[in-house]
Amino acid sequence: MSSMRAIAAAGGALYLLTFVTSIPALALKQPFLDGGEPGPMVALAAVLEILLAIACLGTAVVLLPVLRRHGEIGAFGFLASRGLEAAIIMADVVALLSLSTVRTAGVALDDPAVAALTALHDWAFLIGPGLMAPINALCLGSVLYRSGLVPRAIPLIGLIGAPIQLVSVVLSILGVYGQVSTFASIAALPIAVWEFSLGVRLLGWGFRRDALERGAVAA
Repeated sequence: MSSMRAIAAAGGALYLLTFVTSIPALALKQPFLDGGEPGPMVALAAVLEILLAIACLGTAVVLLPVLRRHGEIGAFGFLASRGLEAAIIMADVVALLSLSTVRTAGVALDDPAVAALTALHDWAFLIGPGLMAPINALCLGSVLYRSGLVPRAIPLIGLIGAPIQLVSVVLSILGVYGQVSTFASIAALPIAVWEFSLGVRLLGWGFRRDALERGAVAA
C-alpha cells in the first residue's frame, strides 16, 4: 500500500505541475504572439511548456501500473493520448522558438514565415491541450469511475466535460469562434476542474484502499 500511495502522490503532483507550467507559459508568450517583441519571457514560456509536456506524459506513465489492473484498454489509451498530447506540445514549443528566432533576426510581422509559424503554433495549441484533454478524460475517467479508485464525482466531471470540450474544439476548427474566446474558455472549464480535482485528490489522499484491494485480487 505504501508503494500505491507513492504512485498516487507522484501522479497528483504531476497533474498539478501541468497547471503550474501551462498557465504562466500562456501568460508569458501571449504578448509576443499578439505582436510584441521577442525576449527572455518567450524562452521562459518555452521552458515551461517543455516541463508541461514532460508532466503530461509523466501522469500516464506513473499511473499506468495501477490503472491497468482496473482496465487495460482505458489505461493504455490514456498512455497513448497523453503521449500524443506531449508530442504536440513539443511541436508548439518548436514553432514558438522558431518564431522568436525569425523575429529576433528582424523579419517583419507581415512576412509569410511569421504567419506560417504563428499558424503552426496556434493549431498545435488547439489540437494538443485542446483536443487531447477531453480524450484523456474519456480514457482515464472511465477507468477511475468504474474502479472507484477515487470518489466517482471526480471522474464524472471529466466524463461530462469531455464531450463539451470536444464540440468546442470542433467549432473552433470550423471557425465558429476563436480558441481563446469566452465560449471556448467556458467549455474548457469542466476539464480543468476535473484535472485539478484529481491532482489534489491523488496528492492529498491517494487511491481508495478498497478499490486497490479489488484490483489486486483481480490481478
